[in-house]
Amino acid sequence: MKITVLGCGLVGAPMARDLAEEPAFSVTVADIRRDALDAVKPSGNLETVQTDLSDPSKVKALVAKSDIVLSAVPGHMGFAVLRTLIEAGKNVVDIAFFPEDPFLLDKLAQEKGVTVIVDCGVMPGMGNMLAAHAASQLDHVEDILIYVGGLPQVREWPYEYRAVFSPIDVIEEYTRPARYLEFGRIVTRPALSDPEYVHFPGVGTLEAFNSDGLRTMLTTIKADSMKEKTLRYPGHIEKIAVLRETGFFSKEEIEIGGARITPLEFTARILFPKWKLGEGEGDLTVMKVTVKGQKGSREITHQFDLLDRYDPEKRVISMARTTGYTATAAVRMLLAGLYDTRGVSAPEFIGRNPRCVDFLLNELAQRGIHYVSRIS
Repeated sequence: MKITVLGCGLVGAPMARDLAEEPAFSVTVADIRRDALDAVKPSGNLETVQTDLSDPSKVKALVAKSDIVLSAVPGHMGFAVLRTLIEAGKNVVDIAFFPEDPFLLDKLAQEKGVTVIVDCGVMPGMGNMLAAHAASQLDHVEDILIYVGGLPQVREWPYEYRAVFSPIDVIEEYTRPARYLEFGRIVTRPALSDPEYVHFPGVGTLEAFNSDGLRTMLTTIKADSMKEKTLRYPGHIEKIAVLRETGFFSKEEIEIGGARITPLEFTARILFPKWKLGEGEGDLTVMKVTVKGQKGSREITHQFDLLDRYDPEKRVISMARTTGYTATAAVRMLLAGLYDTRGVSAPEFIGRNPRCVDFLLNELAQRGIHYVSRIS
């Protein structure tokens, strides 16, 4: 089986290496950055290709002989790249987390007869699947609440944060309005709003804020209320809010010394080096998914908890493990024939299939990623 991975960043590279551990797979990982590709260390069934993934013709040529494609490009490229892959007639697992509605590509995917799973990471991804899995076991869903965050294990002033996925996509979390469901109606609030403190065993007290992470869940799961909140160490929200409200994340050009740049470009140049994980620096991923509702006359609560940490042996960050290995498990799931629905599938569609959920949880457990579930 020939698999192509688009993007060789913090998550893309570990995904390529994970898939290449299976002798039956021939894996190609592509990126425009030579330094990122050089760090992968090609082997017998893992090769690297330097190419511009924003060029549709180059993407189509790259994947021409692929059986399946795993897209891990930055969010601002994701929708266009996915459309190109569907036009090329390829089955796709996607973790680009682009802002556009993925179902806009559903008709095209059905016409091409391909299976596309979008948002297939940790959250969106496993969080959606587990929420849908729990919801499918209830007669009525009252409330879904998801807390999730990727954090450095060591807090370092001033931001006490490291970007464990594309930094530009991190800033998108701070600027994109957050949509959630309240009493059956979609409500929109600013990102970073409604802060609260939440305690997590093994981690401590974190602060949570509204972010736009529900995505397809808003239309694919019927519930009274539904919300997703991002987690950071206490104090982070205020610092980021000051930057945002001052205009540092603006995409409107300004003139400085005769040159025209956007404040976001300047901010990215300053912030991203400070947010970069150092060599061997550990991170953690924490998530809690709670689904409350009724089954018959009983009030039932399903809860799923995840706490994962950096793997020092393989030198893989936790966000790459929890996001990337979910996606590689989905690739294996498709190749095993467990899921073959044509068109664009949100993670919730996978969550309604118990065999698929069991398969994914087992694949993750084999890699030391454990979701603890309880029903009360």
